[in-house]
Amino acid sequence: MEDEGRRRAQARSLARAALARGEPLAWFEELYLQADGPGSIPWADLRPNPFLLGWLESGHRLGTRALVVGCGLGDDAAELAARGQEVTACDIAPAAIERCRRRFPESRAVFCVADILDPPHEWRASFDFVLSAYTLQVLPAELRPRAAAGIASTLAPGGCALVISRGREESEPAGEMPWPLSRAELLGIFAPHLGLVELADFYDDEQPPVRRLRLTLARAAAADAGCGATAG
Repeated sequence: MEDEGRRRAQARSLARAALARGEPLAWFEELYLQADGPGSIPWADLRPNPFLLGWLESGHRLGTRALVVGCGLGDDAAELAARGQEVTACDIAPAAIERCRRRFPESRAVFCVADILDPPHEWRASFDFVLSAYTLQVLPAELRPRAAAGIASTLAPGGCALVISRGREESEPAGEMPWPLSRAELLGIFAPHLGLVELADFYDDEQPPVRRLRLTLARAAAADAGCGATAG
């Protein structure tokens, strides 16, 4: 617990400094470059996100091509590739992508440097499934609508997106990074772009428990979204 607190304090210090000098995204690369190893990254559990796994096991259909946004150390991307998806995984930090390639040299996932605030033109409407886990909560609030628009722009017609974030009540302060989002904010930034399929609002089993929001969105109307259906 002490090590986790130290890692979070370091990340918050880097984030504050980057924001102060007007470079709100620069601290991601700085964090990965300074890390002694994978365990030094505060959000790196070195396993696939359990809330992604639970969503997958409930029978959602993903299509063929998947994009993992803010892939970190690559565990979610490697998991999706192992399940047969054609996976592109991006992060804004080149040092993170280099670590992904070293950790998963045999994976079919393609790891690349990219910024979801300004995604490559060739990604437009190209992916059947887009995952963004814990990405929005480490972005300043003013950048989140642009990130949501970038995520939505990569989704093909009929495709779905899964967004996982820390959650809070509207009346609660956001506190320190990672900044939890309210349901209203999360729904609001995606509403202009995608239809809502499902919103799960729950507490995890951490000590103390952390509130999580898991949002399933679709390019198609919710009633027709493949990601909202379960396997028969």
